[in-house]
Amino acid sequence: MTNLHHLAEQTVKKALETGRTVATAESLTAGMVSAVLADTAGASGMLQGGVVAYQNSVKVDVLGVAAELLAAAGSVDGDVAAAMAAGARTALRADIGIATTGVAGPEELDGKAVGTVFIGVATAAGASYLEYGFTGNRAEIRGQACGAALESLLGALSS
Repeated sequence: MTNLHHLAEQTVKKALETGRTVATAESLTAGMVSAVLADTAGASGMLQGGVVAYQNSVKVDVLGVAAELLAAAGSVDGDVAAAMAAGARTALRADIGIATTGVAGPEELDGKAVGTVFIGVATAAGASYLEYGFTGNRAEIRGQACGAALESLLGALSS
């Protein structure tokens, strides 16, 4: 069992124990977070669904991220991650929204270095984000971002 699957198992278990549902909004990870959650038995009891928002138009039209924010900050930004998480939570009627955005490489994006990742978390109390600086190739950075998202989700479920 991979570390990601172990984290997903803990997350699904905690969500089921606390009776809370989860929605994902993924740019950088393109569905990896929801896929690893869905690999876990019991996920149907907590995973509402997910939005792969690779393009900014999807962030705006589906998740309700302000076009002005994207224009000012670019897609790789903490406030964008928080807004994506809030948008997923609202659109998919979940207790918690989790979002990923970042630069997997091979080149920087919007002036952000390869490995820059933001994880957004949204609950009834509001939305916030965490910033990471990962190293490795494209697949490794995406995997690390998925792990960070699962850890953030587990933290939100535990609080």
